[in-house]
Amino acid sequence: MIMISSIASKFKEKNFLIGLIITIVAIIVVGYYKPAVLIEGLQRSALYAIIALPMALLLGVVDVINLAHGDFMMLGAYFAYFLNVQFGMDPLVAIIPTIAVFFVFGLVVYFLTFKHAIGKTPLNQLLLGFGISYIFTEGITLIATNQPRKLTMDYVSASATIQGFTFGIYEFVYVIAAVVIFTGLQIFLKKTGTGQAAVAVGQNPRGAGIVGINIKWIYVLTFCISIALISAVGPMMGSRYTLFPHVGVAFTLKSFSLVAVGGMGSITGVVFAALILGMGETLVLSSLEYGKWAEIIYFALIIGVIMYRSHQRQVK
Repeated sequence: MIMISSIASKFKEKNFLIGLIITIVAIIVVGYYKPAVLIEGLQRSALYAIIALPMALLLGVVDVINLAHGDFMMLGAYFAYFLNVQFGMDPLVAIIPTIAVFFVFGLVVYFLTFKHAIGKTPLNQLLLGFGISYIFTEGITLIATNQPRKLTMDYVSASATIQGFTFGIYEFVYVIAAVVIFTGLQIFLKKTGTGQAAVAVGQNPRGAGIVGINIKWIYVLTFCISIALISAVGPMMGSRYTLFPHVGVAFTLKSFSLVAVGGMGSITGVVFAALILGMGETLVLSSLEYGKWAEIIYFALIIGVIMYRSHQRQVK
C-alpha cells in the first residue's frame, strides 16, 4: 500500500536532501539574476502544487488512480462560471459553494464508481477513470458546447513592477492557496484523530482495521476531500485560463507526473516536485531560444527521474 511520508522521514533520505539543496541554490541564483523568473516560477509552482496535492492525498490513503482528476477541476470551473453568469458571484467567492457542492458530488461518484475500484488492478482503475473523464467532458460539451469561455474579472489583469520587472498579482492567489492546502493537509493528517487514522489506513489497511479504524469511512472521506480540493482550483483557474470541456486532461497529466516525481502519496514530496519543475519550466519559457521546448524538457526530466528511481531499486 502506498504511504504518506512524513517530513522527518523524507529528510533522512540522501537523495531528498541533495535535491532540496540543489533547489534552494537554484532559486537563489535565479532570484539574483532573473527576479521576474523567480516570482513567476513560484507562482507556477504553486499552481502545480494545488492541482497535484489532492491526487497525492487520494493515492496515499485510498491507493486509487483517478484519471478524471483534472476533469473535476474543469467541472468546478464551469460551476463557478455558472454562478458568475446567473448570480454575479465573484469566482474567488464561488470557491466556497464549489467546495461544498463537489464534496457531496464526490460522495455520489465514489459510491457509484470508485468504491468498486478499490483493491482492483491499476488497469481497472485507469479504465474506470477514463470512462468517467469521457462522461464528464462529453456531458459538458452537450450542455455548454465546445465554445471557449472565460470568467472576465478586472483584477485578474493587475500587475506590479519592481526594479523594472513586471509580474502578475492575481497569480499570488495560487501561492496563498498552496500554502493553505498544504498546511491544512499537514494539520489534518498529523494533528487530528481522523487524519492519523487516514495515515494508518494508507500505511497498513489490514492493521488499521484490526485496531478498530473504520476503513470504509476513511476511504469515503478522503475521496470527497480530494474531489472538493481539486474542484476548488477551478474557480481560481477560470479567471485566468480559457474554459473548454477538455481543459482538465492536461492538468491530470501534470498532476500524475508531479506525484510520480515527488513520491506516490507523499504530500511533502509533491510540493518540492512542483517547486523544482515549476521553476525549471518558467526558466525555460523565459528563454526566447528554448521557450518552445518547455513541455518537452518538463516531461523529459520526469522520465529521467522515474528511470533513475527504477535503477536505484534494482541496485538495492
